[in-house]
Amino acid sequence: MIRLENIQRRYVSDEVETTALRDIDLEVADGEFLAIMGPSGCGKSTLLNTLGTVDRPTAGRYSFGERDLAALSEKELAKFRGATLGFVFQSFNLIDELTIEENVALGLAYRKDTATGAGQAGRRARVAAAMDKVAIAHRARHFPHQLSGGQQQRAAIARAIVGDPQLILADEPTGNLDTANGEQVMNILASLNAEGATIVMVTHSPSHADMAKRRIDMLDGRIVASAMRAI
Repeated sequence: MIRLENIQRRYVSDEVETTALRDIDLEVADGEFLAIMGPSGCGKSTLLNTLGTVDRPTAGRYSFGERDLAALSEKELAKFRGATLGFVFQSFNLIDELTIEENVALGLAYRKDTATGAGQAGRRARVAAAMDKVAIAHRARHFPHQLSGGQQQRAAIARAIVGDPQLILADEPTGNLDTANGEQVMNILASLNAEGATIVMVTHSPSHADMAKRRIDMLDGRIVASAMRAI
């Protein structure tokens, strides 16, 4: 269970204070698929970054299971991110000089072999399994520029899931894709959730949000609505 309690996030620039998150109370259950929607500037990406420990709240409490993340140092938070979280972004963030297989393997960079299998053989097996799951294994030896946008995003998802994260955070994962590729990516995320993955996704698409189990709407840094998907 992930729990945010009275989270606030304020920024100060040139003595001007901006409040990005106000009084955020949110729980995400294990195995949930949560969509976050709202207009540009409403705080949804800040909320996702807070969940990903990329951004620390100004006030409030963030607990992940039994762990109080506010008590962790930056070094401990970096280790926590690498071992516990998987990230998918609108821009695919693949490294051009690496093959798809090598890009996916980066998802294991912060995990010990004891968590991913026995040595290099175990790591290669994990990478192959992740690529198979998103139907990109046939492109393993290609470079990102040789792939379509949809294929690159599938590779990015493989990188996010290769370490078997407890939480997948997706920020506009279909934002750079056409309709067909966007639907394919959403189907992959839905399939991962059906297998037990916990996913929190920021999206502007109501139809994609409807594929999640629950949707929250944000405005001016606050959660203003929450609704479960009708089954």
